[in-house]
Amino acid sequence: MNSDQNFNRLLEIIESVPSRKRGLSIETQERDKNFRDVVMHLYEWHAMLERWYREGMDGDTPFMPAPGYKWRNIGLLNMRTWENYQEVTLNQAMKKLKLSHERVMELIKSHTNEEIMTKKYYKWTKTSNLYSYFVANTSDHYIWGIKKCEVIAKSIKGVEKEPVVK
Repeated sequence: MNSDQNFNRLLEIIESVPSRKRGLSIETQERDKNFRDVVMHLYEWHAMLERWYREGMDGDTPFMPAPGYKWRNIGLLNMRTWENYQEVTLNQAMKKLKLSHERVMELIKSHTNEEIMTKKYYKWTKTSNLYSYFVANTSDHYIWGIKKCEVIAKSIKGVEKEPVVK
């Protein structure tokens, strides 16, 4: 897992935009229109992973992806997440994501390779292994976030360079 590397790359992209412009939204038909939207999406998926992990390790069967949602209607869950965080500032979002990233990294470090890589090692992961849950909600998800943030950053920087017409 390149979780830390991908996480740091995500932060670098956001920080490449002048701080006064980081809150700007771009014109897009897609759900995520600014850095905050991407950051809170990643944060919420960390929170879900932490819930699955906690419930699973306590011997319960976690409801995945979230109560009231099935994998087939994940778009609705993601839209609800987007709606829930529209009042959060980018600074608040960044703090939340950095803390949740640290917590998830600690969970990963608390396990042996065998515990992470062995399928069915934990009953709650069913036919899968912990690795698939961790990588999907960290490294792989950060790659998604990097791509989204690159588009946002490029668009914001493009606005900066447009000549002023008098």
